[in-house]
Amino acid sequence: MRASQFFIVTLKEPPADAEVVSHRLMTRAGMIRKLAGGIYSYLPMGLRVIRKIEAIIRDEMNRAGAIELLMPVVQPAELWQETGRWDRMGPELLRVKDRHDRDFIIQPTSEEVITDIARSEIHSYRQLPKNFYHIQTKFRDERRPRFGLMRGREFTMKDAYSFDRDEVGAEKSYQAMYAAYVKIFERLGLKFRAVRADTGAIGGSLSHEFQVIADTGEDLLVYCPESDYAANIELAEALPLAAVRPAPTLALQKVATPNASRCEEVAKLLGIPLERTVKSIVLAADTPLGPEIWLLLVRGDHELNETKAGKLPGLDKGFRFASEAEIIDHFGCPPGYLGPLNTKKPVRVVADRTVANMSDFVSGANEIGFHVQGIHWGRDLPEPEVVADVRNVVAGDPSPDGKGQLALQRGIEVGHVFFLGTRYSAAMNCTYLDETGKPRPMVMGCYGIGVTRLVGAAIEQNHDGKGIVWPDAIAPFVVVICPVGWGKSEEVRRAATVLYQQLLRSGIDVILDDRDERPGVMFADWELIGVPHRITIGERGLKEGAAEYGHRRDAGAARVPLDEVAARVCQRVCA
Repeated sequence: MRASQFFIVTLKEPPADAEVVSHRLMTRAGMIRKLAGGIYSYLPMGLRVIRKIEAIIRDEMNRAGAIELLMPVVQPAELWQETGRWDRMGPELLRVKDRHDRDFIIQPTSEEVITDIARSEIHSYRQLPKNFYHIQTKFRDERRPRFGLMRGREFTMKDAYSFDRDEVGAEKSYQAMYAAYVKIFERLGLKFRAVRADTGAIGGSLSHEFQVIADTGEDLLVYCPESDYAANIELAEALPLAAVRPAPTLALQKVATPNASRCEEVAKLLGIPLERTVKSIVLAADTPLGPEIWLLLVRGDHELNETKAGKLPGLDKGFRFASEAEIIDHFGCPPGYLGPLNTKKPVRVVADRTVANMSDFVSGANEIGFHVQGIHWGRDLPEPEVVADVRNVVAGDPSPDGKGQLALQRGIEVGHVFFLGTRYSAAMNCTYLDETGKPRPMVMGCYGIGVTRLVGAAIEQNHDGKGIVWPDAIAPFVVVICPVGWGKSEEVRRAATVLYQQLLRSGIDVILDDRDERPGVMFADWELIGVPHRITIGERGLKEGAAEYGHRRDAGAARVPLDEVAARVCQRVCA
């Protein structure tokens, strides 16, 4: 490709609404242009990156035995009503009507459609297993689209769906997809981590996220450097920090804590470690008989994990934070001085594992301006009704596999694999006939990769002060030839053209910048765009029979004999 025949539109300044590096750099590098909130046009330079990502995904999916098809963006409401997601999904599901007043949705995902295909076309155990995938536009009406492609409303996703006879077969399909995902992200040239994850709105039982490691990531990942343990913080297990509860050493005492409504303030006022305080979180579960009030207790330096809390029996149908009126009604005082002792009305008490093994702890007295210290389970209040893991882990916690201490890092979710079981097949009567002629529900898995999100995630992981630093596999061009003095020197044009043709014959994805720009402008453009390999040809170097070659990550360019530069570049690109 010659630059004069391509479409290169770089900007000096990013848009005012660009909050993250990838949004700023993709806009400045002429890869995307905003059309509406969370909706972007992909310009030629950005589309080349997307197509390369898609090619790698498609190659590995095909290798793993998945079969490509294409499902529509617009889907009838009837399918979503069969599974109940028409009502369960909130305003993120974009609902539309056609001219006949029939309801449709703009697909955020395709479980219903693929299950409809399977129930119509697969009838016998002899046709299983099957795994179908497509790469298609999705739409989720985010309340607050932001971060460019990282949280857009319209995006491209690869989603795959496996159908098996039983759970044993479905787990094999799951593991095959897991292995394919590892290969995909390795080929993309990204640093990533696969972590255990919550299944979320998709449903199912087994789930892993594939996270691109980046300091700007929204997700917090938990891992053990001494083992293979890794999980999203939503799912990471927090072990009790004391194996057994120590004997009490203090008497129960109510103490004045004026203007100290937070655990940090109470600890400072009383001159005790924050680890001796207990934090009270009040939740409400709405029932036909009225709201049921729950008191969840976590150590003062820990935070409640709402995902874990939402799995507790009684809260697993949904919960909310209790209103101030409900809190006063049950505890006799507003938030800030709450605790498990002397509640005004009965509440259901859940102690985090660490709190359940605490002694001599401090909690609110359910009276404004007062706390109680020296609390001991079994002596001063009943043993907790429920003991459960309901907190976020912190760095230094023991790893659940017993092989070291946990560490934390930020990540960007770009892929997710789910074991669905029969959630969708049972709801939609998607069955096959087994060897005995009996109908059985197909066992499903689903597997997604955010194609366009990967573009942003790759940039968040690979950039510097000059611009993007693409991995070779997904760069819009792998090599750029920068002729200095293209419009003035026939010798420069000839040498650059010969080298360009050599690289093309070698199968290298190369662009020749024949725009006759000033060197500073030309170099700045390609550093911003992030092409990883650059060859510079100028009259001065040609007099010595040399060109300059450097990688985007190199400290500087090296002088290479002109007749060796093509081989040098090919060797490094292939490596």
